[in-house]
Amino acid sequence: MWKIIVGFVIFAAIVLYVLTKAGGSVDMSGEKHGGDATHAPAPAAAGESK
Repeated sequence: MWKIIVGFVIFAAIVLYVLTKAGGSVDMSGEKHGGDATHAPAPAAAGESK
């Protein structure tokens, strides 16, 4: 039984280490579908020119 507890503590320590090294870039919100899932920038407005 104590081996399970020690294993869990080690696993939790590894997870916390990885999350702190990743900074704020870890998305823990789960799967995304539709418009939220795209990573492409939004197209410019039709009437806008440089």
